Amino acid sequence: MGTQDTTELCFPQLFNTSCKKPTPLLSEEWSFVILNVVLSSISLLTVTLNLFIIISISHYRQLHTPTNILLLSLAVSDFLVGLVLLPREILRNTSCWFLGDLACSLYNYVSFIVTSASVGDVVLISIDRYVAICDPLHYPTRITDRRVKLCVCLCWLCSGLYSTLFVDFTQPGKQNSCYGECRNNINFIADTIDLIVTFIVPVSVIIVLYMRVFVVAVSQARAMRSHVTAVTMQLSVTQTKKSELKAARTLGVLVAVFLICFCPYYCAILVGLELLNSSVAVFVLYLFYFNSCLNPLIYALFYPWFRKAVKLIISLRILQPGSCEVNIP
Repeated sequence: MGTQDTTELCFPQLFNTSCKKPTPLLSEEWSFVILNVVLSSISLLTVTLNLFIIISISHYRQLHTPTNILLLSLAVSDFLVGLVLLPREILRNTSCWFLGDLACSLYNYVSFIVTSASVGDVVLISIDRYVAICDPLHYPTRITDRRVKLCVCLCWLCSGLYSTLFVDFTQPGKQNSCYGECRNNINFIADTIDLIVTFIVPVSVIIVLYMRVFVVAVSQARAMRSHVTAVTMQLSVTQTKKSELKAARTLGVLVAVFLICFCPYYCAILVGLELLNSSVAVFVLYLFYFNSCLNPLIYALFYPWFRKAVKLIISLRILQPGSCEVNIP
């Protein structure tokens, strides 16, 4: 998308320092409208689907499992992407920033928190599946609801503290070139640190853990088919339920989609977004956000409990007395 050089300013009273209102080129007007309609639809769908997940796991006691608590945390971050980050990207190309420099800094702060918390949640999900598949005998004692809730709280707390490194609340707006703009250009050192902390290290951990999970899951699947294994393997297969293997496959799909959506964005940062074609930079950014819409669609595709919970919510049976005790398959 380009911007047309006009005299229409965001703040006409500040003629010399005001930004120009973003205006699409005439030749791009229809594509501009279509893009914003698509993004608005994705934003609404992201908010709606993730809200279903949040309500389902929070309300129904049968869904209060360690794995689902991690999915709940991920759904909260995805919900914020649809509610806050995607609308901001839509408005960035259609209007000026009228909320002030402090609100701009707060928005940038929230965006860093949501991104880092999402990465942390996926790492925790990978650890959960690793213990469930590779050490099933100790899973009930090592991965408890209390410990998982503590880890989720620490994940969000650390994300909040970490994000303060990249947003300056003492001098908000100092990096803006004009009034009506909302930017957060971090320096090379901070950019490198963020790349290592929120991409290279987590992705390395996720890949290593899931490679191990994949190897063990394949060996256990073969053991269940052949019934000819060593005593130790037979014990492991007996203790590991088929549902755990199915959950590992489902969450493996979730992790794979996460990597597909996140890797192009961080690779673009590594190359330098300013060196890329504008359409490429926009694509990797929107693919980054689109992951938040895909996650609940994965749940709907693979988890019967999510589909049943959505039906109960839509039919308002969730409001009936004792509905939290309903059996969810």
